[in-house]
Amino acid sequence: MSRDEERETRITMEIVVDAYGPEEQAMGWYYYLQDTMQFPFTATCVSKRRISPLKEGKSVEVVGMAPEDECEQEMFVEIEWDGDTLAVPLIQLEAIDAEEETQQAIADWHYWVNQGYEFG
Repeated sequence: MSRDEERETRITMEIVVDAYGPEEQAMGWYYYLQDTMQFPFTATCVSKRRISPLKEGKSVEVVGMAPEDECEQEMFVEIEWDGDTLAVPLIQLEAIDAEEETQQAIADWHYWVNQGYEFG
């Protein structure tokens, strides 16, 4: 994936600006996503993960961020699933019916992960 200077600046100056260490980076992302995304919204699974029951092409209703302690290694969101709430990796999802800010926040997270960045 080619470097996106606008995203790099937003990530550096807004999301992980004062983060020292992996925990603070994770919390910077957590609060950015929590504050930027407008819940609930509809998303589609774009990749399969062993830790998640979602299959590619499945649409789900995203209802919020998972608890902070679930997001120390990667970002998880909560979805409605069989009458319950389940946390799934945000990297699996793309918003199909969401506010522009929500779509941008998800795209920022996908960009960061796909560039090979990680907490630490």
